[in-house]
Amino acid sequence: MRGGGGPTRRGFFAAAGGAAALALGASEPARAPRIRVGSVVWNLRGIGAGPPWDEAIRATAELGFEGIELIAAGAEELDAYWREPELARLKALLAELRLECPQFVLFQNAVAGLGSRERAARAGALEAFRKGCAAARALGAGMINIVAPWPVEIKGPRGYLPRYYAIDERGDPPPADAKLRIEVPAGFRFAEAWDEFAAVMREATAIAKGHGLRFSLENHTHTFVPTTDAFLRLCDKVGDPALGMNLDIGWIWINREHPPLAIHKLGPLLCNVHIRDVDGLALWFPAVGTGRLDYPAVFEALAAVGYEGFVTIEQDGVPNQREALAKGRALLKEFTG
Repeated sequence: MRGGGGPTRRGFFAAAGGAAALALGASEPARAPRIRVGSVVWNLRGIGAGPPWDEAIRATAELGFEGIELIAAGAEELDAYWREPELARLKALLAELRLECPQFVLFQNAVAGLGSRERAARAGALEAFRKGCAAARALGAGMINIVAPWPVEIKGPRGYLPRYYAIDERGDPPPADAKLRIEVPAGFRFAEAWDEFAAVMREATAIAKGHGLRFSLENHTHTFVPTTDAFLRLCDKVGDPALGMNLDIGWIWINREHPPLAIHKLGPLLCNVHIRDVDGLALWFPAVGTGRLDYPAVFEALAAVGYEGFVTIEQDGVPNQREALAKGRALLKEFTG
């Protein structure tokens, strides 16, 4: 399926992977792809706590990670904190600690309007996205990241729709007789919402590209892009390989899509990887290496598609979080060398 005069999916893969091949040149010997291990800054300080992030940044470096993802929790932070001279100071701190920032993240609250049918709400979210791109560029990041939005008129038992299944705020299993409901309003037309979503994603991709960035869109349950199939369909509509997928292997598994297969499906459209572990029930994410994910198969798939970039631990708070992060990093280094 194609839309907006975009290229075929085969053309997408050729465009996304061709630049790297040309850069190497036909005479260059093949080399093993380099994968580095990172951590999101909110592993050590909750997103809602907000800035300053210095302590968490330094702690991430002390744990031996090579990269860190920074985040704006809301649109207001982009004006209040993520601007000069603070951006230059943070970039210098990252350089001092030898930490790379592969992507700058905008939390869902900052750009929730991207899932709205209201033109003004979408325009406001795009303006926040534009400011996020400027911050990413100033930090030296190569990508701007958001979780795919969902239609704002759809509601769940919690404010964050992807976690609709966790009725209890603590993540405890729901009672046996609990019904997992999502409220879809009468007269909701998904096809129209999808077309508007694809159009605003085309605009966002152009904004990111204009800042010299790749747009890294992330999958979560019950968003417009819960799976790789939805992302590939979106790529056909957007028609620009500057749009890539941030594959969160935990959230893709909650949709019962096998992460190694998802990696093969994405190929060069895979631009970043968030590493989690899963419990087998889709109720919570345990510490990396303590759950049921097949990490050897994940890294075999990454090698097979020639992935180069970060695998970044995004780990919900678990007991002894710092120790768990250290163990998770050590496990991943066994696969990355």
